[in-house]
Amino acid sequence: MADKKSLSDLAALTNPQPEAPAAEDTAPVAAATEAPAATESEAKAAPDADDQGVSTQGPQIQAVLREQQLDKQGRAYATGRRKDAIARVWLKPGSGKIEVNGREQEVYFARPTLRLVINQPFGVAGREGAYDVVATVVGGGLSGQAGAVKHGIAQALTRYEPALRTVVKQAGFLTRDSRAVERKKYGRAKARRSFQFSKR
Repeated sequence: MADKKSLSDLAALTNPQPEAPAAEDTAPVAAATEAPAATESEAKAAPDADDQGVSTQGPQIQAVLREQQLDKQGRAYATGRRKDAIARVWLKPGSGKIEVNGREQEVYFARPTLRLVINQPFGVAGREGAYDVVATVVGGGLSGQAGAVKHGIAQALTRYEPALRTVVKQAGFLTRDSRAVERKKYGRAKARRSFQFSKR
């Protein structure tokens, strides 16, 4: 029984320390008294480890902020798309003026609902009237163009202020809306509409 070693003496067995010949008799006793003290201090230092010495706490993941992306004029640029419309958007700090294809938003998007759509990213981020927007948009109709400008504004806003990305993304404004008109099928009037049935 005297030659059996405990697990606490494993470190002493694998890494023997050179000792003075005079202290050979007292070394085993000293090692036996220090080993339990060391294991108690290790248990206090690592409360999140289980009995096998494996940590049960997962790695600490921190959100990594993206870098601000600006051009030489200090503007953030982004491209927005919706249906067949493509919008190029430049965003910079200002008074909240939005210009689309060289015209004010009230003139270009005469319908109030379309103006509401393009201002949604600013409303979610709490930045109403804080940025000036210059946009050029081609293709599609007014509804698709408004959606493309909104997508572009949301993208440009997160490039100017990367801290707002989480808020804007949760609202769903960074995702390109893939809904588009379904193609017409042969033998049908439209995509799904059948021709009028005539019994005779």
